[in-house]
Amino acid sequence: MAAKNNSASAARQGKLIGFLPDDTPPIGAMLSLGFQQFLTMFPATALVAILTKFDVGITLLASGLGTIIALLVSQRKIPMYYGSSFSYIAVIITVMSKFAPDCFNSAAVYCPEGVQIVQVGIILTAVFEILIGFLIMRLGKAALDRVLPPIVTGSMAIVIGIALANAALGNAGNWAAPELAATSWGVAFFTLIATILFSVYLQGKGLIGMLPILFGAIAGYIVAYFAGLVNFNNVASAAWVALPKFTFPAFNNPAAWGMALSIALIFIATVPESTAHLYQMSLYIDELAHEMKRKPYNIKELIGLNLVADGADDLVVGFLGGCAGTNYGENNSLMAITRNYSTSVLMTAGAMAIVFGFFGKLVALVNTIPAAVVGGLSIYLFGVIGMQGIALLQSEKVNLFDPKQLAVGSVILVCGIGGNLSLKDGMFPFQVPFLFPNGIPAIVFAAFLGILINTIFLVFKAPEASKA
Repeated sequence: MAAKNNSASAARQGKLIGFLPDDTPPIGAMLSLGFQQFLTMFPATALVAILTKFDVGITLLASGLGTIIALLVSQRKIPMYYGSSFSYIAVIITVMSKFAPDCFNSAAVYCPEGVQIVQVGIILTAVFEILIGFLIMRLGKAALDRVLPPIVTGSMAIVIGIALANAALGNAGNWAAPELAATSWGVAFFTLIATILFSVYLQGKGLIGMLPILFGAIAGYIVAYFAGLVNFNNVASAAWVALPKFTFPAFNNPAAWGMALSIALIFIATVPESTAHLYQMSLYIDELAHEMKRKPYNIKELIGLNLVADGADDLVVGFLGGCAGTNYGENNSLMAITRNYSTSVLMTAGAMAIVFGFFGKLVALVNTIPAAVVGGLSIYLFGVIGMQGIALLQSEKVNLFDPKQLAVGSVILVCGIGGNLSLKDGMFPFQVPFLFPNGIPAIVFAAFLGILINTIFLVFKAPEASKA
């Protein structure tokens, strides 16, 4: 309450320099800052739903509710907004292609039979995240780093991004309508170049610098409209207010559990991402606290609690039928720019996402985005995911002259990327009763193999390599 009163008093005196996590801004500031947070997360969150053929409305609703629940779980100590995660797209596409092929390979925008399978995996992801969070709270992060060192997590991030190349290029060339391929490729590359230019030349420009994906999508959409690739029939017939498409997880489907483990194991790449976001936010928040003559918050010490909050978000989206979530670096950057870390603002943004999830016309309009535009955006975004894996290896100073590191990384890259692109259905033909009766997805197999090789080096101590 004292923090709230201090910030309100400072605002009245015109001396306000920002909001800390436990501050509550005046109503006008809270609404405007909250809408900025919503706008920042919207393009990527909606795009993941489009790529994986989840319902956009329920994805928005689940994102908002999941964010609010995660903030409450963290006792409003960790200011994060949760949107759809790109890391899960490759394995979700594998699930959709296997369990809902007729729907997923058609012009349909929503495939509920596949979504229900994926939901089980998202819920299992939540269980893993929560258990690991409690484990870190008990044993410390060093124990996790031994099992999942940067060479594993960084290599998996590279695999997750580059293994999606097939999906990105397929959308760019409009695999659902090959007769439109020439036009589609042109629109896709226009969208790609526009998005890259917005990303580079708008950086550091405040709010607009946070929205290159939105601006790139709009630019591509306009070109696609004049190229005859946009159809507004469904928008005209859509209701202004519509109930999002809730689905119940397919717990009673035996095939769901093998796929669930495949999906859940992607947390290997998302845990370091979430932790990096936490460290970044901790620096900014403590700097602002110092300027405001307040005690440091030291949220970097809450790694375990942060992962428990991540799991709480995934529990919500998993049960409702939204896309798997992650805390968004874009929103973190916006908080740094606006110097607003108020969890009240983030909860306001979450409430806005819930409301917009019921806006039928908006959902229908989002679903008119042509595959060509999605493909152009995806070429860039999926490549960035892969490059972030390389950045992780660099930032952690992984010694790639060490035979142990080379062994782990090379096996993960070849089995994950090569297997996903070249094997039938992206599966290694090793059948495991109940869990993987039809084979092991390449990305999951790569993770298993990388962890196994790293474990061998832990158990049977290998000589340390000298740095070059």
